[in-house]
Order: sequence, then structure tokens, then C-alpha cells
Amino acid sequence: MLRVALLSKWHVHAIDYAAQAQDNPNITISAVWDEDPARGKEWAEKLEVPFVQDLKILLSDPDIDAVIIASPTNQHKNLILAAAKHGKHIFTEKVLAFSVADCEQIFSAVDAAGVELMVSLPRLADDYFIYAEQAVNQGLLGQLTMVRCRAAHNGAVPSDAAPSGWLPDTFFNPTQCGGGAMIDLGAHPIYLANRLLGTPSAVTGHLQQLTERGVDDQSVAVVEYTNQAMAVLETSFISSKSPFQLELYGTEGTLMIENKEIRIKSTKLDTEEWTKPAKVPGYPLPINQWAAAIEERTTPSITRTDAWNLTLINQGAALSQKRKRRVDLQELTPSK
Repeated sequence: MLRVALLSKWHVHAIDYAAQAQDNPNITISAVWDEDPARGKEWAEKLEVPFVQDLKILLSDPDIDAVIIASPTNQHKNLILAAAKHGKHIFTEKVLAFSVADCEQIFSAVDAAGVELMVSLPRLADDYFIYAEQAVNQGLLGQLTMVRCRAAHNGAVPSDAAPSGWLPDTFFNPTQCGGGAMIDLGAHPIYLANRLLGTPSAVTGHLQQLTERGVDDQSVAVVEYTNQAMAVLETSFISSKSPFQLELYGTEGTLMIENKEIRIKSTKLDTEEWTKPAKVPGYPLPINQWAAAIEERTTPSITRTDAWNLTLINQGAALSQKRKRRVDLQELTPSK
């Protein structure tokens, strides 16, 4: 049984991770810590577990095997390093860190401690994406030349029920978040495109602040890859009724996904019409992959490369916006 402590209820997905942990028969929630003690105590009471205000005491507890981190993003690095130092396995909300230099430091600490690290990149495990990845690997699209992906919602759009939008105000804190729409919701298009297209080489980012709340709320990144393919990645906190879209374009065909519905047209198939293929099974949730890696020594489908390249694109897109130019990603990874 994997005994975990929940580190913070700051992120909107913290409740989801707690529920997923409770649904896994091999995980038990044993304690809660939060940088906001009042919030943490309330959550602990609801979960019927102890609240531990002193993080060092919690991490020193031999009865805690692992931690689930849903803290402000700017706390990820220090919490992960502290957990690794105490030999705790780590599950964390995206993104891993703000810079690839911080990612390097985290990976080194995790390796030294011999603990399992998982970053929650859930759409890599979804059935529609597994089909898309298999279609590319089977050559149904020929040479993949372009990916377009859009993930957007109306979290910053005012309503009668939520005058500032339904996203928490904390999601517009540039210090805690390190950005806005691109680093949060835009993470999904970034890591999906990276997995499909390989090694990113350059990025041009345009990060807008239409609501003027201190972080970008509508953003686009154009990413170039070492194989000469490109990706156009779109995200927004100010788009109502916007479907999730993933489009793959290749020399032999096109694959379109909208709200998880797949259609494909390929010279490799027996028809010139759009085909709706049967979906393939998805992978287990990231939290279940993490638990299995610890308990059963299985290999997760979500990798360090996925986490690293997500941070790399976010760091590059922010620098591109700041300097108003295309950023060669070697500027950020001189040792790579």
C-alpha cells in the first residue's frame, strides 16, 4: 500500500488527484499539508486524515511513502527537492518547473534519492491520442509535417455567477503561476505536439493579456522541430464553446480530432472518404501509472522527456514574447 501525503489544495486539480488516489486500491491518503493552513485543515477534516503544518515533520515521517503536489507552480521545485531528500516518491501537477535548469536539478535529486517522479500530463494517456500516435507510427499519414492543437475555455470570462470568471484569482498571479493560459492550459497542446513531432528546436510565442490581469489569457506558439515539422499551438482563458482540437497533417494523409472524435483521410486506406476509426484503448491515468511504477516496477508511458520539453517550450515562448523574436531553443539548453 502506497501511503501518500497531499501537498496543497492550491491547484484546481488537487481535488481530482485526491479522488483518483482514493479510487486506487493501492493508494491511501495519510496526511495533508498546505501553504495555507486554514485551507489545509479544512481539507484534512473532509478527508478524515491529519493536517501537518510543519512540512519537515511530515516529510520525516517514515509512514509516508510519497507525496502528491498541487501547490503553486513556483513551489514545485523546492517541494520536489525536499520530498526527494526524504526519500518520498513524487506525483506533481504540470508544469514540472519554470526552467530546464530547474528540471535538471530536479532529475538529479530524484535519481540520487532513487524515487519515482511523475508529472501529470493526462492527455498522453487518452484513447484518441493513442490512436493518433499509432497512426503516425504506422505511416498512415506519411511524413508528419504539421500539427495544430487548440485547448481553450472561458475561465476568465465574466458571468453573473462569477464576475471575474470561474478560474480562481490565484491563476492570475504571475509569481505563483509563472504565466497564464500558455503555461497552464496550453501545456496540453505543447506536450501532445512534442510527443508527435519529436525534438523542438525553436519557438515563436505571442502571449496576449486581453483582460489585463497580469498574465496571458490568449496565446499562440509556433514551434519548429529538428525534423523540419512545425506545430501551431493555441490556448485561451477567454473562449466560450471552444472545442478541443488536434489536427495532424502529413504527406499521405490528415487526421482530425475534435472533442475526442477522430476522423482520418489517407492514401494508405481503401477509401477517399473520411473514415471514423475504432478507438484504441487508452493508458491508465498518470496517478495509476505512477503507483504501478512504484509498486510493480512497470514503466510509465509519460516520460522525463515529455516533462522536460514542456518546460522548454514554455520557457522559450515566454522569452519570445519578452524579446519580440523567434527563440532558438539551444539558447536555453547550452549543455544539451
